[in-house]
Amino acid sequence: MNTVRRQRLTLVSSITGAVIVALDGTVLTIAQPTLGRDLHATFSQVQWTSTGYLIAVASLLVFAGRLGDRYGHRRVFAWGVLGFAATSAGIGLADGIGWVIGLRVAQGVFGALLQPATLGMLRAAYPRDKLGMPIALRTGAIGVAAAAGPLVGGALVAHLGWRAVFFLNVVPALAVGVLALTDRIPESRPEPRKEAADHRLDLPGACLLAVALMCLVHTLVAIPETGWTVANALGLAVVAAAGGAFVRHESRTASPLVPLGVLRSVPVTSALGVLVAASAAMFGALFLGTYFLQDVLMLDPLGSALNALPGAVMMVLSAPASAVLTRRQGARRTVVAGMALMALAALLMSGLGPSSSAVAIGGCFLLLGAGFGTVMVTATHVIVHQASVDTAGVAGGLQQTAMNVGPVLGIAVTTTLMTLTAPGGAAVGRGAGEGPHLSADAFLTAMRPTFLALAAVAAVGAVLAGRLPGRAPFRPEASEPSGTAASDPDPAART
Repeated sequence: MNTVRRQRLTLVSSITGAVIVALDGTVLTIAQPTLGRDLHATFSQVQWTSTGYLIAVASLLVFAGRLGDRYGHRRVFAWGVLGFAATSAGIGLADGIGWVIGLRVAQGVFGALLQPATLGMLRAAYPRDKLGMPIALRTGAIGVAAAAGPLVGGALVAHLGWRAVFFLNVVPALAVGVLALTDRIPESRPEPRKEAADHRLDLPGACLLAVALMCLVHTLVAIPETGWTVANALGLAVVAAAGGAFVRHESRTASPLVPLGVLRSVPVTSALGVLVAASAAMFGALFLGTYFLQDVLMLDPLGSALNALPGAVMMVLSAPASAVLTRRQGARRTVVAGMALMALAALLMSGLGPSSSAVAIGGCFLLLGAGFGTVMVTATHVIVHQASVDTAGVAGGLQQTAMNVGPVLGIAVTTTLMTLTAPGGAAVGRGAGEGPHLSADAFLTAMRPTFLALAAVAAVGAVLAGRLPGRAPFRPEASEPSGTAASDPDPAART
């Protein structure tokens, strides 16, 4: 297979895998109320269809990326996407909420396998100096899926029922999974001695990291529902203990799960911090903005989606534009500009009120989407570019972990601040975990300082961006001449 055809097939597979995961999450949100009614499930059980998946995927992403480095990203991607298709079909056929929750956890495991591989495959197929546009196209496709998800999910649920949203991804997932398994690409093998020394799986490190991330995500999800309880405090203590043990173990083991070169890379750690800050600010603002549109302005879900649509559109448009901007201005200036747009959007949203026009509201979401799309593409480019082909899966796993933890953190911070800053006794009596339900006046009172806090989170991301590479162009390694595919072998065809 020639290099150009290999790159095109890799790009199609990467985009399809990323879109399948993104679309699954957005359409599920629309289907959950109907699912709960049909299966006679409690609100807490319905929430676990999301929480169980999130915990499974977040805790396994880095280890799954390491599996891709060890056994080949294309092979791991194939098993991940085929498993995702099988569990999706199983959920669509499930006759009880227990089966749905269990299969969603299994789906999270397969989602963890395929997500880092979508970036690892790109790193193996493209040279360093040609990665910008493939990553931008992948990000733009995710933006399209996020924008289309509520509309597609709403139409499917209204006409075919909630089960249809789980069958939606089965055919495309099966297609790219079979293609990845059957399209054999001859590649050279690494030296056996190097493979044994450098590619052993660090199972203790994987377990420690999984425990830390599992407890972190579970605690962050629980805080908006239950507040600051003893159990949540213990959860954070376990996170600190497991995280500390993981860092200690990684510094001493001969074959770390996360290579020390990745942990010590200032551009990589800074880009990961930027992604956490950006996704926390983005999803915190979206969460709060949605409640503003529906609880204060009294818009229906469709009206809310239309007001927020400029953000999704700009996220798609900013993806390829940011690739060009990064090449001309460098990652540092590009990300700082993107974080500044997000901070400005949060500041402007703090001034919204009942009399705000659709133009003003849409303009805020437009700035938010433009900034987030720019930051996401550029920071991801930095992480993948800095990784060698041998560590591309781990780098992809870290990037995906940041993108999973950030939104949960942002929503937890937003809900907590709304509770703390709302006037006493202003809460309207509704079910726990259903969001910051306050009277309109109380909501506006608490909304302003909360948006200011989200602007501060974006500002922290801008500070972290100051440690990213500057205008000097990304330089390919000697083993990766510009304009050719990466010469480091992707061990996908090993036998």
